Amino acid sequence: MIYPSIDEMLKNVDSRYSLVILAAKRARQLREGQAAGDSASIFKEVTSALEDIAAGKITFERTKNGIK
Repeated sequence: MIYPSIDEMLKNVDSRYSLVILAAKRARQLREGQAAGDSASIFKEVTSALEDIAAGKITFERTKNGIK
């Protein structure tokens, strides 16, 4: 079983697309915050990002409704 579940994370965002973008941006923030010589795995950063989203530590707000 995948933890955190996608259904749990979708409570904090409006779509799966938004979830992917939010997780990628958070993982990038975590990676850039590490020392250059740190050999932490990219999977750990993505997992941490997903756990932050599931816990509600990361918020999402849509600023634009669509393409015109």
